[in-house]
Amino acid sequence: MKTYILNALFLIMSIPSLHAQTLKQVSGNIKDDLSKDPLVGAIVINQNTTSYTVSDASGNYSLAANASDIIEIKMLGYTTFSCIANDLKSTITLKQDDYVLNQVVVSASRAAQKREEAPMAITSIGTTMLEEAKPQSLEQVINKVPGVLMADLGSEQHMMAIRQPLSTKSLFLYLEDGLPIRPTGIFNHNALNEMNMTMAQNIEVIRGPASALYGSEAIGGAVNIITKIPSIVTSAKVQLRGDSYGYRRIDAIVEGTSDNGKLGVSVGGYSAKRENGYLDHSDFNKSIISAIVSYKLMESLKVTSNTTYMKYYSDMGSSLDSTSFYERDFTSLHNFTKREIELWRSTLTIDKTWNKNSKTIAKIFYRNNKMGQIPSYRIKNDWSNPSKAKGEVNESSFQSYGTVVQHNQNIPSLKTTIRIGASVDYSPTAFWANYIDVDRDESGKYIGYFNTDSVLTDYQTNLLNTGLYAQIEVNPIDRLFITAGVRSDHFKYDYSNNLDETAFSGAPNSINHFNAITPRIGITYTMANDLGFYANYSVGFMPPQVSELYRGVKVPSLAPSYYTNYEVGTWYSLPKGLGYVEAAYYYMQGENEIISVAQDDGSYVNENAGSTKHEGVEAALHLKPISQVFVRIGGAYASHTFDQFDTGKEDFSGNTMANAPNWIANMELTFKPKFLKGFRTSVEFQKVSDYYMDNQNTKKYDGYHLFNLRFGYQFSGFDTWINIMNLTDELYASRVSKSAWGENYSLGAPRTFQVGIGYTLSKKQ
Repeated sequence: MKTYILNALFLIMSIPSLHAQTLKQVSGNIKDDLSKDPLVGAIVINQNTTSYTVSDASGNYSLAANASDIIEIKMLGYTTFSCIANDLKSTITLKQDDYVLNQVVVSASRAAQKREEAPMAITSIGTTMLEEAKPQSLEQVINKVPGVLMADLGSEQHMMAIRQPLSTKSLFLYLEDGLPIRPTGIFNHNALNEMNMTMAQNIEVIRGPASALYGSEAIGGAVNIITKIPSIVTSAKVQLRGDSYGYRRIDAIVEGTSDNGKLGVSVGGYSAKRENGYLDHSDFNKSIISAIVSYKLMESLKVTSNTTYMKYYSDMGSSLDSTSFYERDFTSLHNFTKREIELWRSTLTIDKTWNKNSKTIAKIFYRNNKMGQIPSYRIKNDWSNPSKAKGEVNESSFQSYGTVVQHNQNIPSLKTTIRIGASVDYSPTAFWANYIDVDRDESGKYIGYFNTDSVLTDYQTNLLNTGLYAQIEVNPIDRLFITAGVRSDHFKYDYSNNLDETAFSGAPNSINHFNAITPRIGITYTMANDLGFYANYSVGFMPPQVSELYRGVKVPSLAPSYYTNYEVGTWYSLPKGLGYVEAAYYYMQGENEIISVAQDDGSYVNENAGSTKHEGVEAALHLKPISQVFVRIGGAYASHTFDQFDTGKEDFSGNTMANAPNWIANMELTFKPKFLKGFRTSVEFQKVSDYYMDNQNTKKYDGYHLFNLRFGYQFSGFDTWINIMNLTDELYASRVSKSAWGENYSLGAPRTFQVGIGYTLSKKQ
């Protein structure tokens, strides 16, 4: 009897060890069900232990589990996969869907992580949305993000508003795979037209300052275009599209991976043009191509190169005055103004995994960019001679050489991840502008010009930006994550003027230094019922732009701008996968914000505002009541005001900032019927409320509301679509401003029919 008891006790005591002995590493590869592309950043969760991992750049994963543990795989834009560990196959394919419970983001830390661990407002526009919306320009998908308004200025040109008024100022950072596409100091508000939309895998939008990680200009927010990685399956894809206003475009991409899985290649791009559009003198053409080559030297070491070349030309028609706008007279006063861009940028990424808890990523980059203009906005009338005007022809260029290195170290015993990084960006730049005389006809149109021997501006600036940053993420208790980070930046502007002090730009040769320490701290907590909360404090920093500091001035006088941001937010996953809701409140204080102040002669001068306040609430609801219907509702209410700002001539304190609508909203209903597999249709509504045209708050623009209707059908490798944009043909302006000379309206597109067809040829695996 005693022996039986002892044996029973021994058996009971051995159960935990027997259970532990069954623990093993389950591993495999995760792919897109349609394209067979590897899925990067898919979350693989052991539901029994709550441990998880994230798939790597090749779609591979490895996770400890018992044979009977339930393994769940989730990714934004894909249906959730679930099965017991013992039944896992070596390759898992996920089907694209409109909604997933937990998003994966990379822009919050420059590494893939679960959305619920990131204490900030960040939204990922996934592959499904990009594929189904078929955007002709990026604002057609970026405006779906709550709290974001990207204004279409035609020809892929744009302005942005993220927790700031609509602005051409350097308040927003544009990134490609985590790297700024332009150096600090020479911001271009149209910079997203330098992106290759064909090669975009997804787009992440950060709302609020991200300077602690990415540095200067990430003030209102950042837009990160994440490019495709080469498909494991050899495939070719071509798309033809056009619209009812002279737009034509062809997209093509060829990609594949060698049989041994080491070499991957993807080459793709598009050529687009518009002729005889809805607005006079608005033709444009753009050709862009990218080549991505990845090579796995060993299982722990991968090298990837990404090279892009672009040529771009656009007419630059005039904005409309109020009479022309409301009478629908879309004739341009200009017929020779233009913008031309030629660029080449390359990035070499070295991805080294030391062990499962240690990884280093180094990016080495080169940029070469040249832009020439005869800008319409520089043409001013000569009031002493009605048949004459003045303007300029200019050219700006830069080259960049730099690197970003980041090391990620996970310390499991402390439930802590440490990320440290450094960046160097050396960018010699040049700017030249020459005065031109412009002829006007009797109707007031600018019909021609001739060069003069008067040089307005001719300078070079060598820009050097060095940065160090560190971020620590701690998980002290289950479901609680604390993130703290800080970045130190040093900027050196080495300015050389080729003109004397009497010139229009007569600033003397000088070296200007700007330094910044930008911290961030945040916390997230998710309750057992999928209700989560976050809070953060962050600081943004922005030195003056080169053009703000030196163009048209005798002595540089602008100070850097600082932004302090406080934010709280929440999210909730509805039961049974019905949907997802999120909301955020922010308060941001700007100090020394650079504002364009109108002068008596109608020109503008940059000045530091004393202080500004930016406050708002953003919310979004994703709802899937049945498998065939998806509802998306997003919007924001915001207030942007001058706290203290006295120019000496006018006191704007307490005024609302110009071009700052209180309300913006975007909603969409999508239907994919079971009875017609492959068919989709959606209706989208966008609302922009009224806003002041000027800082004096003398007149408002009424705002606008748009409806867009989309249809698509996929079958046997084909994809066809019809989009009807601005369904009700509303007359609207994407941006309106008021100056001493009158009102300026940037015409929004009238009702436009977009059609397209694509075909994907894939090698069967």
